[in-house]
Amino acid sequence: MTLTDDTDSRRRRRWTLLAASLGFAVVQLDVSVVNVAIKPIGEALGGGVSGLQWVVNAYTVTFAALILTAGALGDRVGAKRVFIAGFVGFTLASAACGLAPNLPTLIAARALQGIGAAALVPCSLTLLNHAFSAPGQRARAVGLWAAGASVALAGGPLAGGVLIATVGWRSIFFLNAPIGLVGIWLTARWAAETPRSPRRGVDLPGQLAAIVCLACLAGATIEGGARGFSDPAVLGAFAVAVAAGAGFIALESKRPDPMLPLGLFRSASFSTASAIGLLINVTFYGLIFVLSLFFQREQHLTAVQTGLAFAPLAAAVMPANLIAGRALAAFGARRVIVFAAVLMIVAVAGMLGADASTAYVALVAPLVALGFGLGLVVPVMTSTLLGGVERSRSGVASGTLNTARQTGSVIGVALFGSLAAGGRGIDGGLHLALLISIALLLIVAALGSAIDKPLQAAGERVGHPFAVGRGLHRRLIR
Repeated sequence: MTLTDDTDSRRRRRWTLLAASLGFAVVQLDVSVVNVAIKPIGEALGGGVSGLQWVVNAYTVTFAALILTAGALGDRVGAKRVFIAGFVGFTLASAACGLAPNLPTLIAARALQGIGAAALVPCSLTLLNHAFSAPGQRARAVGLWAAGASVALAGGPLAGGVLIATVGWRSIFFLNAPIGLVGIWLTARWAAETPRSPRRGVDLPGQLAAIVCLACLAGATIEGGARGFSDPAVLGAFAVAVAAGAGFIALESKRPDPMLPLGLFRSASFSTASAIGLLINVTFYGLIFVLSLFFQREQHLTAVQTGLAFAPLAAAVMPANLIAGRALAAFGARRVIVFAAVLMIVAVAGMLGADASTAYVALVAPLVALGFGLGLVVPVMTSTLLGGVERSRSGVASGTLNTARQTGSVIGVALFGSLAAGGRGIDGGLHLALLISIALLLIVAALGSAIDKPLQAAGERVGHPFAVGRGLHRRLIR
């Protein structure tokens, strides 16, 4: 290889890294930025809490349901093609969100955004994996890719608050247009296409069952807050969700090339990490939604003030991300996850007495602790999950974790938002959401405490596909 070729190769890798990072960052930005726009969107387009829950969850449902299929499609036709298509779709859907004349149109456009996000996340990682072949280079690239997303997630509420105050709520969606255009150009110009696997199938029946299950689960939980959980329509939606979920498991267990290989769950570390990911996101994103309502409707903060209110939480995530690797090496996954869960429990308990008269300064320490706990647990949980599967299956394993986490976000926003929409009011709904969060985090601590222990569970010995939380060989996390 000549010096010119080597320089060109390095340039291609750098710009591919930037393009992939922009793809992941814009997805994370739209996870967090919309929360500060809840009140102005409601004032402009109408709709109660349930309508605003759909503004958040229409995006998350399609994102969670389609991420595994999008990864398989990238393997089949090329990750570069699917990544560019995802960026184009995400950018156009963002413009549609900004132009939406009413709430149903906005919700539909948010669902389209979720489809684009599902294509961006797995294919961005595939592009990086292809561009950086050396393990050390790949690890650094993935670290930068994740750091960019953390910055977007952390800065989203504040940036959104400033844009809403100066330009209006529609600007938070138009912000995606220049990012998308730059990302599309960089990918088309610099990224190399990945090898295609035409034999890699797309599991359409399983995909349909997953969409029906998640959509009905979210819909039943959201409408349960407005109509009551004994309403026939709500009960019917829950029944359909259960039937679709059972159908999904049945389909995946019989397909030769399933969207979600159930055999992965034979690994206790994989099952434990997936369960932790789901429960952490139920707690975190559910609380972010209901706290946004609390800040804006009970404490009457403006969009900028709400963004600033979340700033301590967001600022604590990145430093925790940065020290999580060292903490894992020094103390092991079990101690770090249990510590993070206990820290989050203390944080949530510290907010239990909050009401409309509570001074914001009393919430700063709990918000910092909540963000720091999240920043610790996510990298360690991810390492634990990847350590429990063969390297050749790391792509589908990470996709499964993302699906579990996004499913948790759907459930959290739907459940906690419904509590706030019910007869208890926002203060009462927040109080009950905090109590539920403590219970869920206690389960996370219990699951985390099982990691590092000998694999002696019956489910592990017989290879039961749903053995959860039974431990992990120490060698997998060293």
